[in-house]
Amino acid sequence: MRIRKELWFGFSLMALIGAAALTMVFSVDTMTNGHYGLLMLSLVVVAIMLGFPTAFTLMGMGMMFAFFAYHSGDQSAAGAMKQTLDLMVQRAFSVMGNDVLISIPLFVFMGYLVERANLIDKLFRSLHLALARVPGSLGVATLVTCAVFATATGIVGAVVTLMGLLALPQMLRAGYDVRLSAGVITAGGCLGILIPPSVLLIVYGATAGVSVVQLYAGAFFPGIMLAGLYILYVIIMAKVKPAWAPPLTAAQRFVPLPAPLTAIGATGDGWAVSKLIKALNGKRNQDVSTRYLLGQLGIALLPAILFAAVAFASYQSATTVVPVETYEELQPMGAGSTVDENTNEGGLAEPEAEAEEGGLAEPPSDDAVAEPPDAKADAVAEPPGAEPAAPAAASAAVAEPPAAAAPAGEAAEPAATTKPASTGFWIGLAVGLLAMVIFYAILSFTRLEVFKMLLSSFFPLLVLILAVLGSIVFGLATPTEAAAVGAFGGFILAAAYRQLTFNVVKESVFLTAKTSAMVCWLFVGSAIFSAAFALLGGQELVETWVLSMNLSKTEFLILSQALIFVLGWPLEWTEIIVIFMPIFIPLLDNFGVDPLFFGLLVALNLQTAFLSPPVAMAAFYLKGVSPKHVTLNQIFAGMLPFMGIQILAIVLLYQFPAIGLWLPQVLYR
Repeated sequence: MRIRKELWFGFSLMALIGAAALTMVFSVDTMTNGHYGLLMLSLVVVAIMLGFPTAFTLMGMGMMFAFFAYHSGDQSAAGAMKQTLDLMVQRAFSVMGNDVLISIPLFVFMGYLVERANLIDKLFRSLHLALARVPGSLGVATLVTCAVFATATGIVGAVVTLMGLLALPQMLRAGYDVRLSAGVITAGGCLGILIPPSVLLIVYGATAGVSVVQLYAGAFFPGIMLAGLYILYVIIMAKVKPAWAPPLTAAQRFVPLPAPLTAIGATGDGWAVSKLIKALNGKRNQDVSTRYLLGQLGIALLPAILFAAVAFASYQSATTVVPVETYEELQPMGAGSTVDENTNEGGLAEPEAEAEEGGLAEPPSDDAVAEPPDAKADAVAEPPGAEPAAPAAASAAVAEPPAAAAPAGEAAEPAATTKPASTGFWIGLAVGLLAMVIFYAILSFTRLEVFKMLLSSFFPLLVLILAVLGSIVFGLATPTEAAAVGAFGGFILAAAYRQLTFNVVKESVFLTAKTSAMVCWLFVGSAIFSAAFALLGGQELVETWVLSMNLSKTEFLILSQALIFVLGWPLEWTEIIVIFMPIFIPLLDNFGVDPLFFGLLVALNLQTAFLSPPVAMAAFYLKGVSPKHVTLNQIFAGMLPFMGIQILAIVLLYQFPAIGLWLPQVLYR
């Protein structure tokens, strides 16, 4: 029955689209090329819903209607075919020459390598132990794991599948509600669409002509906001309905201690730092090497050492005055020289009246240029009525301006190289010190073991993420260069965890080639389809129709996001981006919408493409690895509240655009 319901839903949706197309055909007196373009658009959607490959459907429809557009005029069939083939070649070549697309296979390769390094198992276990006292700790740990792993991979299917294998059985054994568990895993796995390095943002940037670097910076805080809203929902549900998310038992929170630590009398709730220091000086270290104890103490003190290093570097940056080069107005030649004002050496001065032979003389009048009769040959003389200039005064006037002359015995004060630290720095330092005090006050041996688990699972991924995203956001590397760094980092991680085998590399390369080929063919098909749509005048017809509605900016954004939300039911995000974004993007200038801001809204909205039935791919990924008693309807029911949270996130981003635009404006504008 479930399959029949889904088929009926799909066929009903296709019937609605077909009815709308037929209504358009019969409601107009004359079918123009623009109407044929809209008909092509509806036929493409129906063909994709019937299961035809998206890329080749776009390509085929585009070529057919491009031929129709060329042949509808005075072109012969042969000429129209030649122009259509030329259009196909030009569009395919433009896609091949797009440098931004090079980063896609590199990011995908990084994701597959990190996925096969088996970090997610250790990451989930360490996070759910670290968050054991938080209400709904397993759900919260699942969301944090999904967010971190999505940032490192960006592959939705991989994250949902792995978390379905790892987290879903543990959540069900702990007594979690099936719908809440399914919703947490599917929603958390889809965060890779939004959180950088997201392939969706690369595709949107290449389609809309927006900087991928600015898109990554803009999507950072909306991604954190969405993950935070998910976590807040799980915590509230765990408080309101404890039966849906019961707390972990003592047995589930138990962390065994290593034998050397138990040999020195360590207990799970014992204070780690003082016990290790006492063991170094006491008799209990006879059976435990000093080197081991120093290593454990070093791990325990690692946060304090890191905090001290960051505080010192921040203090240096906050108190150092950066010298600013100033360019004042031009000064006369010879200014600042050490020539004595009472001498003529080194300076320019008027020659005396009785100049020696070989000098230049002034002419006797304004009109004639001649030597004065009473002067020596080639001498310089003052004009009549002019007094001779004093040598010292002339030298001082030309060589040194009055304002530049410093008083005798008085030296210029050197510019300050340091300044007092700001109040904000001291507040931040105080908050950090308080956090360190609290951390070490509660650092038991159990928490020390959890911290060591985080060191081996979470922090390597964190370093990789910071290396990739930090180099992009701060302008140290282009997305393509950062993707290459990330791919190399994934290679290193797989090798460090002894998972770098020939089969792992072969599978990663094969899956990368498969995914990259799909994206590139989608771009080629989209380019041909968009060219045919514009050639028929469909874009102009849509623009005229939208502008005739006299919409405000808010109304246009609501209309566009509602259409994208509805399109997310039958279509995937790739199809929405490559088919419909070329239609929406030219309209943005008419309503004063920033393409960067519009892209962030679309990225948040397209989360629903993986969570909305009947083509909710995240639900099918989870169903494929879940126990038999978990039904598809339960998974769909669990995803609905998270779809509501996504709509709330879109509203918050629209009401407070600084959530997405503040970081790009600070860094790049």
